[in-house]
Amino acid sequence: MSQRTRTRPDASARALKEAYDTALLDLDGVVYAGGEAIAHAVDALGVARDGGMHLAYVTNNALRTPDAVAEHLTELGVPAEASDVITSAQAVARLIADQVPAGSRVLVVGGDGLRVALRERGLVPVESADDDPAAVVQGYGGPDLAWGRFAEASYAVARGVPWFASNTDLTIPGARGIAPGNGAAVEVVRIATGAEPRVAGKPLPPMHRETILRTGAERPLVVGDRLDTDIEGANVGGVDSLLVLTGVTDAAQLLAAAPKYRPTYVDADLRGLLTGQPEVAEAAGADGGFVCGGWTAAVRDGELVAEGEGAALDGLRALCAAAWTYAGDGTCGLDADKALTRVGF
Repeated sequence: MSQRTRTRPDASARALKEAYDTALLDLDGVVYAGGEAIAHAVDALGVARDGGMHLAYVTNNALRTPDAVAEHLTELGVPAEASDVITSAQAVARLIADQVPAGSRVLVVGGDGLRVALRERGLVPVESADDDPAAVVQGYGGPDLAWGRFAEASYAVARGVPWFASNTDLTIPGARGIAPGNGAAVEVVRIATGAEPRVAGKPLPPMHRETILRTGAERPLVVGDRLDTDIEGANVGGVDSLLVLTGVTDAAQLLAAAPKYRPTYVDADLRGLLTGQPEVAEAAGADGGFVCGGWTAAVRDGELVAEGEGAALDGLRALCAAAWTYAGDGTCGLDADKALTRVGF
């Protein structure tokens, strides 16, 4: 079923924690960065949970087990059980188990999260291409993953062993900045072999399937910081999304987003779960454009402009409407710097 092209963020008269039964929350860049809680995340999630919203943590990071993630969240002040955590390791393990017989050996390039997920599916993790693996799986293994692991994967894939990847995020946010993610490591094996892996993680359907199976969500809201995984995955799954600006996506990238990357809602951080979302309306008068709060945004003479005053987020929402409407089914190529500076970004 085709979806309409989104040309502006949606409004919500109700707080998002009341409008949706389950928040499907990304972790890196949304709840924490470099292991430390992002500002306002702990308090906002506590209020949402106490108000009856089910919180599920959906991550493309395959390094840690659900138990370890839940323990970390609880230490940060966000009580969680292992059953609240859904990882790309679980999604790729299910994908592999659907393709190979139970008890098959799988060459692992990654961390404990992959090994535990494979064992849960009746598969046997191995370490060498000479262990007669039926599949190769690759997931984020942390900054200390040995280079020789990529060689083992390359040897097996070059022999024709089916290759799977938990996800292909090129970057991962950390306390010191943006670091290479599993997608960068996947490129190493791709260059060495010329092969293409089957990928399970966001934004692809296996991850959405895993999430719905494990949470039973009926009115889910995807909450993420990445346009190319979280938001695209929500759009692929046909569910609403909230982009928070605490991770890798900045305001200029949001304005330039092609339709498949455009979120339902935009907010600064997880406090957006606790409020409604303002309307972005067409401006009255001959000049046209879009209004949100005290801001009006438009494309005039090939330039993206914003006028008014008030909350910077309202200005950004109005600019989204102007840029996305101008771009239609494509990507807005207009220079956004001046307009974003004007509204306070």
